[in-house]
Amino acid sequence: MNSKIWLSSPHMSGNELKYVNEAFETNWVAPLGPNVNAFENELAQYLGIKNCAALVSGTAAIHLALILLSVNQGDEVICQSFTFSATANPIIYQGATPVFVDSESETWNMDPELLEKAIKERLRKGKKPKAIIVVHLYGMPAKMDEIMSIAERYEIPIIEDAAEALGSKYKDKFCGTFGCMGILSFNGNKIITTSGGGALISNNNDFIQKARFLATQARDNAPHYQHSHIGYNYRMSNVVAGIGRGQLEVLNLRIEQRRANNKFYREMLDGKRGITFHTETTNRFSNYWLTSIIIEPEITGITREDLRLGLEADNIESRPLWKPMHLQPVFSGAPAYTNGFSEHAFENGLCLPSGSNLTNDDKRRIANQIRKILKWN
Repeated sequence: MNSKIWLSSPHMSGNELKYVNEAFETNWVAPLGPNVNAFENELAQYLGIKNCAALVSGTAAIHLALILLSVNQGDEVICQSFTFSATANPIIYQGATPVFVDSESETWNMDPELLEKAIKERLRKGKKPKAIIVVHLYGMPAKMDEIMSIAERYEIPIIEDAAEALGSKYKDKFCGTFGCMGILSFNGNKIITTSGGGALISNNNDFIQKARFLATQARDNAPHYQHSHIGYNYRMSNVVAGIGRGQLEVLNLRIEQRRANNKFYREMLDGKRGITFHTETTNRFSNYWLTSIIIEPEITGITREDLRLGLEADNIESRPLWKPMHLQPVFSGAPAYTNGFSEHAFENGLCLPSGSNLTNDDKRRIANQIRKILKWN
């Protein structure tokens, strides 16, 4: 069997070991340390924001953001439905209720019209949402002008889930830096990785200081172990932060490589009717973390599953688009404002292999297999 071509595998630069070895040589093999401090500073400088807290995951970052916004039992939080479950799970951690909002077809992200409809209806029911979590799906910036305008009108804070969108921009401003807080992920499949990890970012220094306090078990400033708040073991370790520092040095290159993958697929499938790409529109710059398509089977003659299984037959990994949260059994009964887009995209959409370490041979294999499946010469 041919070697595995992964959807999106880690891609080391070679410089990560320098920082990891420094941690070992100085015995900073512990939570926190010089690599954590430097990684936070370098990340904040790259994004042009004031502050950043390096954490164990993007999920932890969303959880802390909700705590900082005083989301509690019985509250409601509006959340994009077309996303990974980690966006919504922390709402449940806090005993709150997610209110799911569907996506629009241009960016595949939260539909501003449905967002306002949801807010108005929740207000009529006497439940003003405590926060809005918007996602930049697969690296594509959401309609932030419209969404921010609505959020400001109703005075509801925005949390940006930019887990998939590090380096993506809307109107030359980085995703994750529009709302009161943004979150990033450095999971093994992301554009840069710390193996596992994430970050909370903000221009509000108070939020970041409180996040760091809560993330280190909320230990009070005392010579003994004293705790006045419930805390969490959410801080990134100094060793994995070293990996992050090496990865951050090649972030721009990784974005170029992901965008080159996207161009490869577009050129290969140029002229093939019934296949729609997730595409940048005016004022948007996507890192194209994953190149994603929607297949119309009545035009192409094949389904999403035909293509996925055909690729799998040659040991090539692809993946359906996210199953919307309002369709997930665990969230059954949660309020949802839908328009059918995310359901259609889930049924017909596929993420293609998009790793920055795809070789030319890998691309030839993928192209040959796709053409074979499509019966297209």
